[in-house]
Amino acid sequence: MELIKVGNIIKTYHLGSSDVQVLKGVSLSIMPGEMVALMGASGSGKTTLMNILGCLDRPTSGQYLFDGQEISSMSVNQRAAVRNRKIGFVFQNFNLLARTSALENVLLPTTYAEDGLSARQHRQRAMELLDQVGLGDRMDHEPSQLSGGQQQRVAIARSLVNNPRLLLADEPTGNLNTHTSEEVLRMFQKLNAEKDITILLVTHDANVAGHSRRVIRISDGLIADGGFQSPSAAVAAGSASDAKR
Repeated sequence: MELIKVGNIIKTYHLGSSDVQVLKGVSLSIMPGEMVALMGASGSGKTTLMNILGCLDRPTSGQYLFDGQEISSMSVNQRAAVRNRKIGFVFQNFNLLARTSALENVLLPTTYAEDGLSARQHRQRAMELLDQVGLGDRMDHEPSQLSGGQQQRVAIARSLVNNPRLLLADEPTGNLNTHTSEEVLRMFQKLNAEKDITILLVTHDANVAGHSRRVIRISDGLIADGGFQSPSAAVAAGSASDAKR
């Protein structure tokens, strides 16, 4: 079964006396364990679609099924509950709290977690994740004491602390140099391969998109290419990608 299935999503914004249709009937699917890039130029509708897929917004019409749940008809609080339990976010600007250690930044999402784990267990998991992203010796450092690449690694660890089904990365290398960008993208590939985490990279950059197993292109509010993937095709694509590594 698809992790994400979107059918004929329309999103219209009401601006004064005018209606602006940003998404014009988007349909796509993403299987569990895929690493997919959502690629489009500025104004293509990719940010609006990302917000809907991340349960930050709801469509004007159409259907959005995430992990078997109908999302489009949910209330704000219901979407927030799904988001907190099942989706991790990585942003271009890192969005770390200043004057707060790397460890405490990673622990932030656990404030709203309803996973039955104790504070001690959450702390242990956060420490393990920081170690996995190569920052085991930087846990007490604040963002100002870390490089851009290290800050993004903290953000990645934070996105994983609640064991999400989906990791949604919005222009994750936008503020990084070429070498550091490559390191971060390889880390996403490793997470996808070793932990079987579904990853959606939202980008305008063809090089970033090229690190994914499949590219979904959006243009002028419509999916231009790559929107659907059958389970058998997903398996074949994954095997082919693994063979190249």
